[in-house]
Amino acid sequence: MDSSPDSSSGLPASGLPAELQQAAAREPILTLPGALTAYVLLIAVIHLRVLLPAELEDWTIDVFGFIPKRYDAMPLDLFPGGVGAKVWTFLTYSLLHANITHIVFNVLWLLPFGSALARRFGPFRFFLFMAVTAAAGAFAHLLTHEHAAAPMIGASASVSGTMAAAIRFAFVQGSFLSFSRGDADAAAKVPALPLSRALRDRRVLGFLAVWFGVNIIFGAGSLALGTDGAAVAWQAHIGGFFAGLLLFSLFDPVPRTSNAATASPADPANPG
Repeated sequence: MDSSPDSSSGLPASGLPAELQQAAAREPILTLPGALTAYVLLIAVIHLRVLLPAELEDWTIDVFGFIPKRYDAMPLDLFPGGVGAKVWTFLTYSLLHANITHIVFNVLWLLPFGSALARRFGPFRFFLFMAVTAAAGAFAHLLTHEHAAAPMIGASASVSGTMAAAIRFAFVQGSFLSFSRGDADAAAKVPALPLSRALRDRRVLGFLAVWFGVNIIFGAGSLALGTDGAAVAWQAHIGGFFAGLLLFSLFDPVPRTSNAATASPADPANPG
């Protein structure tokens, strides 16, 4: 028998007033969770370093930026920070940016992917994930830029990690890149695709092709986006991306189910 609204209470069959149902349906998918807001604010506050005298600003880059040459067999006093900087710069470089354009570009990518992960992981897991992917990006940069003296700064490796992690569930029915998504919290907490199945999904493969293509173009053309002529550290992007893709399951608190890879009828998912 079909259900019908309860005429005596004036409530629909779900038990929620129609106004609340409509409000939930209208909830923006990109409302910022607290953890992501705090992360963006931290980056913005740290960027106030540009108000320092030029010598001090350069000092902060040398102490907290990631410099591959720092790891050469050489006296530690070549760069400020000593032994400690060999450790903390794997993380701190990701909180420094060249200018406002650099920050805006990273934040724009974080809006959909970072919001979904922050809602899914919760604050502790989210901040730990951003740190791990930043370190992975720095390690990839170190391997490909041995002896380089130019500092690397920016959150792009962590941003790339959030994009990689989010595609594990972004196209699942009800999630934020599916045609039948729910509200922001529900969209972020659908069961994820197993990695083996995600890599057989046409939409995931298409996303990977575009993402790697863009980074290869940036690398081949030595293009820069609002970084005062500095080259894009695309190897760090790839390091962060692979870390996010492969380590996602270690951070994911959402239980897997047998039908975790269910796709919406409107979503052109790959069969099997």
